[in-house]
Amino acid sequence: MAYQLPKLPYAYDAFEPHISARTLEFHHDKHHAKYVDKYNSMAADAGMADKAIEAVIKAAYNNPELTGLHNNAAQAWNHSFYWNCMAPNGGGAPTGELADKIKADFGSFDEFKQAFKAAGTGQFGSGWAWLVLDGGTLKVVNTLNAINPIVNGQIPLLTMDVWEHAYYLDYQNGRANYADTFLDNLVNWSFVASQLEAAKQTA
Repeated sequence: MAYQLPKLPYAYDAFEPHISARTLEFHHDKHHAKYVDKYNSMAADAGMADKAIEAVIKAAYNNPELTGLHNNAAQAWNHSFYWNCMAPNGGGAPTGELADKIKADFGSFDEFKQAFKAAGTGQFGSGWAWLVLDGGTLKVVNTLNAINPIVNGQIPLLTMDVWEHAYYLDYQNGRANYADTFLDNLVNWSFVASQLEAAKQTA
């Protein structure tokens, strides 16, 4: 089956004033939709339409003949994941096991926030900031353009899109302000906790 563009789990204006309805509509309906359409077309041409998108991302990574397929597969997956990483009235601090794990691996929640913001603002050009599980340890990483941490054996738990189309209409060149807003007002910690629990089940 073709990879489906997921519906947003909230209204276009659910994040105002932090992210405008205009940004969310363009981001989902134009950018994400285009990645999905291109991925499906390229996967069919490569004879990989029947494979899980995660398998395609890994198989096409670092293959010069499949660069376009990798980029569109990863961007389709990354955006689907990103939508779930945000929720209306999100942000703040996590609780429970996730909070304990962040404190254990980063020293404190504030130190995690500093590391995550630095990953997002320090990514030169387009890319993503991630909280991942790597060999049982939480880490913050950033990736260039479309790259997804699964190609490095890491399990994504949270991501922030730092391509300009994610924030420029609302923040212009203020990526740091967007990162602060993402952490303080948008992160869906329940989703992140569910990803950590799922990762434990497959470990």
